[in-house]
Amino acid sequence: MPNDLDHVRSLAKEDSLAIVTTTRSDGTIHASVVRAGVVDSPITGEACIGFVAGGASRKLEHLRGSGRAAAVFRHGADWVAVEGPVKLVGPEDRLEDFGAAQLARLLRRVFVAAGGTHQDWDEFDRVMEAEGRTAIFVTPERISGNS
Repeated sequence: MPNDLDHVRSLAKEDSLAIVTTTRSDGTIHASVVRAGVVDSPITGEACIGFVAGGASRKLEHLRGSGRAAAVFRHGADWVAVEGPVKLVGPEDRLEDFGAAQLARLLRRVFVAAGGTHQDWDEFDRVMEAEGRTAIFVTPERISGNS
């Protein structure tokens, strides 16, 4: 498996849904389905996996605790998994000198990278803020798959 995100990009074009796993504090696995895609990290500028989670989600609690996640993308029998450390950017996980306007633009960018579209971006921003949405970035440390 090549150690890049080209396979993820090709699968995400077909279906941007991914299974994301992280670890609970007791060591068990937490899994959920999210819309995810390849996006440049706002911290490093490097390509990574990006997705968004609600501010009250258990997923965020687990990600803050473990600091790691894996995302599995598939189309038919073709699949690829990306595992690595996470960086969170949101209302409770602020970047220095990164205000509300920058967060709104970042959430839009991640949403679009995950195949999303919206008719009313102002309404999108309002809902994201009201729900305390947080952008999650998985740095690819290990990539595996069936190709």
